[in-house]
Amino acid sequence: MFLKTIDFSQYSSIKIGQPTEILMIEKEDKIPKDRYLIGGANNLLVSPTPPPLMMLSKDFAYITEKENLLEIGAAMPTGRIVSYAKRHNLAGFEFCSKLPGTLGGMLAMNAGVKEYEIFNILHSVKINDIWLPAKEIVHGYRFAKLNGIATAARFEIKKGFSHTLLNELLTLRSNQPHIPSAGSAFKNPKDDYAGRLIEAVGLKGLRKGDMQWSDIHANFLVNLKKGTFEDAKYLIDLAKEKIKKELNIQLQEEIKIL
Repeated sequence: MFLKTIDFSQYSSIKIGQPTEILMIEKEDKIPKDRYLIGGANNLLVSPTPPPLMMLSKDFAYITEKENLLEIGAAMPTGRIVSYAKRHNLAGFEFCSKLPGTLGGMLAMNAGVKEYEIFNILHSVKINDIWLPAKEIVHGYRFAKLNGIATAARFEIKKGFSHTLLNELLTLRSNQPHIPSAGSAFKNPKDDYAGRLIEAVGLKGLRKGDMQWSDIHANFLVNLKKGTFEDAKYLIDLAKEKIKKELNIQLQEEIKIL
């Protein structure tokens, strides 16, 4: 393992944070229990005082095939997973094109698009050096109780990459802002949409400093230029407070605040 400094104002998708020392985990290292594991920082809002952080090194960015199983390291970026699936005509990974970040982040939150979720195609996960069948891991909409650090996952190999499905999923980007954000700020409540609720209480387009609830998709908190953690947190707290008070619905963050 080794230390690496990452500037979250450049590295994170929302472009907020500061240079922070990260412990990089290499193969055969014993993974510490006193640090928070991060991946591609695509759903992170990093405070000025984050907890001690760690990240899986490129040792965990690999793809191998063995006995009808595809094994992918948790540090593998989703874009490279989709490229591999295209080249080898593998079905099931088309929805990953819609999701930035790494496989590890997808596993930790059961990431997905519409009805497509990572656990739907998952065979097993390597957690704390033990392979566990996916069906034994408690999971649901945008959550998974991994109870440890996932370093790899396996998927049954199925042929038939669908370019039609890929294109259908990519069109969903048309209603998302293309400026820095951390993706969806809140999980959708049952039978409703967080974006609709934010708009219903009059917050769509509301700006605090350089942070704004997007006027394109209200559930995206966007950084217009030099947004700060404080302004982002203010807007998140305001949305939760107003929606609870006016609509009696308690929103849960999808964005991870560190």
